[in-house]
Amino acid sequence: MLTDAQRAAYRDDGFIVVPNLFSAGEIAELRAVTDAFVRDSAQIAANDEVYDLEDTHSAAEPRVRRIKTPHAHHEAYFRASRSPAVVAILEELWGSVRYDTGKLNLKSAGYGAPIEWHQDWAFYPHTNDDLAAVGIMLDDFTPQNGPMMVIPGSHHGPIFDHHGPDGCFCGAIDPAAAKLDLDKAKPCLGPAGSITIHHVRAVHGSATNFSGLERR
Repeated sequence: MLTDAQRAAYRDDGFIVVPNLFSAGEIAELRAVTDAFVRDSAQIAANDEVYDLEDTHSAAEPRVRRIKTPHAHHEAYFRASRSPAVVAILEELWGSVRYDTGKLNLKSAGYGAPIEWHQDWAFYPHTNDDLAAVGIMLDDFTPQNGPMMVIPGSHHGPIFDHHGPDGCFCGAIDPAAAKLDLDKAKPCLGPAGSITIHHVRAVHGSATNFSGLERR
């Protein structure tokens, strides 16, 4: 399903965007399920086993930053996590696939929080780095709504320190200390229904969503 150019881009850059992999109907269902998750979050006041909330969350105005393991909480997300089209692409890249875990990052219009620069590898207890994250675009990803940014080729480089000045793990890289060239970072853009695939060592992050467009 991948072109030679896409396979080369993943190998060289550490990430690709594959457009229009999910149908309009599939995306509409996932959006509706996501909206229901957000409505239900009005009943909780603090992070729990399902929700990570924005600091400005309230019962009157539910604001969700992340839904943990959505595939374990709704059949639509379970099906999406096992999409035959996605599995076929990953099998092209590796030959075999094992599903690890999932989450749903909601970067809502006007206030969706930024994600600091990091490598996913810092969070995984693995020794084999043939790992990647697959993101399903539930909305159009534009330059204005806080798309994921990836530094091309960074997956070939070092594993950076993800600890703060106090020595505690903070899950983020200090760009100055790591001498990251952020001018090289490229946005992952595409219409709803597209997917991103990025290598576990690829350095990536995203900005606050100040636009009027959802970016889930």
